Amino acid sequence: MNDTDMNGGEYLAKTLARYGVSHVFFVDAILRHALAHMEDQGIERILTHSEKAAAYMADGFARIARRPAVCMAQSVGAANLAAGLQDAFFAGSPVLALTGRHIAENQYRNAYQELPHEPFFKEVTKFSARIDAPKQIAHLLQQGFREACSGKSGPVHLDVAGNTGSVMDYWPIAADNVADSDSRSVPAHRPRPGLEALRQAAVKLNEANRPVLIAGIGVHWSQAEEALRMLAESAQIPLATTLDVKHLLPDEHALHAGVVGTYGTDATNRLVAEADLVVFIGCDVGDQATANWLLPVNGTQAIQIDIDAAELGRNLPGAICLHADPRAALNELHGLIKPATRISWLERVKTLRKAWREETHNQRFSDACPIRPERICEEIGAWLPENGILVTDTGYASQWAAQMLPLKSTEQTFLRAAGSLGWGFPASLGAKAAARDRPVICLSGDGGFMYHLPELETACRWKLNTITIVNNNGGLSQGLRNLRLAYDGHPGRMEDCYQFQSTNFAKVAEAFGCIGIEVTHPSQLRAALDAALNCDRPVVIDVRSDPLALAPIPWMPGDRP
Repeated sequence: MNDTDMNGGEYLAKTLARYGVSHVFFVDAILRHALAHMEDQGIERILTHSEKAAAYMADGFARIARRPAVCMAQSVGAANLAAGLQDAFFAGSPVLALTGRHIAENQYRNAYQELPHEPFFKEVTKFSARIDAPKQIAHLLQQGFREACSGKSGPVHLDVAGNTGSVMDYWPIAADNVADSDSRSVPAHRPRPGLEALRQAAVKLNEANRPVLIAGIGVHWSQAEEALRMLAESAQIPLATTLDVKHLLPDEHALHAGVVGTYGTDATNRLVAEADLVVFIGCDVGDQATANWLLPVNGTQAIQIDIDAAELGRNLPGAICLHADPRAALNELHGLIKPATRISWLERVKTLRKAWREETHNQRFSDACPIRPERICEEIGAWLPENGILVTDTGYASQWAAQMLPLKSTEQTFLRAAGSLGWGFPASLGAKAAARDRPVICLSGDGGFMYHLPELETACRWKLNTITIVNNNGGLSQGLRNLRLAYDGHPGRMEDCYQFQSTNFAKVAEAFGCIGIEVTHPSQLRAALDAALNCDRPVVIDVRSDPLALAPIPWMPGDRP
């Protein structure tokens, strides 16, 4: 309802509430008047220790809730906040970033701590705009949510007047608190595929002898998981995934093909190389998913389904392209696909997966000390609760989990960093804020966990009782292969380039008021996980792992036979 006595802070708080925003992640000082009114709206205001952590928490929240989350920072923190949006941008997370900046008359006059914010946010948002006048607030808030949730979802940015947003905070507002109902969650709309492209795709699927489905993060945002499983099971088509949606099928499912690409396994990459038809669904077809664009092999027919028309055919010239919401396209394809058996093709899936498990068995069940990372992943997967959320940092945490960590239920959720080391722990706190009733487990290396150690205090203060497992190998081991090549025959201190001093993260956690558990032998892992699950505080499990263990490089076309 129209309220001429409302000011900008109150208007913002009420509008966020109408869009279903329940949490705001921020670093002081920003929009303090709005923050006061957010309390009246029941919005939890989570003060963090860095702007990047605030952005990562909002990203983790948005991925689990599949609706917009908000992060905020004042003018001097804008660059840090923008840096934290890189992962949200890659993952398509609908994050609304609010920053303050000096008013127009102070621009270009050496105002305190002022830099142009547009260049920071240009490459990591779908939409970035300035709010310079009261009449812009209603329109740009609505447009921000619309941009975040429509088409290919993603982060947006609004730069508001006042270096702490204080000018906008106190503007008199005469506007209705209107929330576009389509922009409260993702997807905002479900465009249907063109009939001719749909018909061509169905014909190819019905004719294929060795088809493979490859699903990406777009399946998650479309909420297309069940539609994809139904089509795969009806047509008996193996399902491979990018790491973003590793949880789509349990590892023991007959159609489970595993993670594909540079973080995948020999089994999955070989299967895709042998396919006569590859269907990409909500997948960007980048280098990681395609093993550096070597998969599918040249000459293989491809189908691509994506809500973003600009992605169609970008890396798949000649593909049949369906510009549509993935769930809408899969539902319509399902009605045109003939039930099939494909016995020999599924037997090939089974053979490849069995060979991979046998090849890695000794490492996955090793009793060696320091502990093998494969054993850590095997234990986590066997223990992970049926409704657990597993969040992995980038680097080796993601690579080990992609290859070695089994999932056993479609009720489990897997989130991964797209490339920002240190994302995992703050993102797990955002995930926990979105799903208080679900166990949230973060798998990070010591290098990644060190980025945002102060957020242990945030977790404790807000009772975000996550379980963080630190693969503590004393350094950044993912680069060890290349360092060895660089130092081949070259004298010097290679360890300067990747090793840290020894740190006991269990004791660090306890210093922040959390619970710390040390694990030095594989036999202690299960008991530590069980104990952590029953704690009423955040838990950090410091697992001393083998610093010389290197994740396998998967088979790729042109590689070994």
